[in-house]
Amino acid sequence: MTDKQIIDRLNEVFRDVFDDSSLEVTAKTTADDIEDWDSIEHITLIGAVEDEFGMRFKMGEVSGMKNVGEMIDIIRQRGK
Repeated sequence: MTDKQIIDRLNEVFRDVFDDSSLEVTAKTTADDIEDWDSIEHITLIGAVEDEFGMRFKMGEVSGMKNVGEMIDIIRQRGK
């Protein structure tokens, strides 16, 4: 799967979780860039991303993610 394919799918997940159809994420997007992205929404987002890609993040990955690019890297490594 290409980074563009992953970003396209992530955009749909982010739009759904944050209820904002205009949301566009990039590899550099962080929680500071999205107004409603707090610790509670982060848990919801991680669950939705895991469901979308049929995989599970490890606890260290979840707590260590600094931006969407790191999420993309993990998804690409898992190969789904």
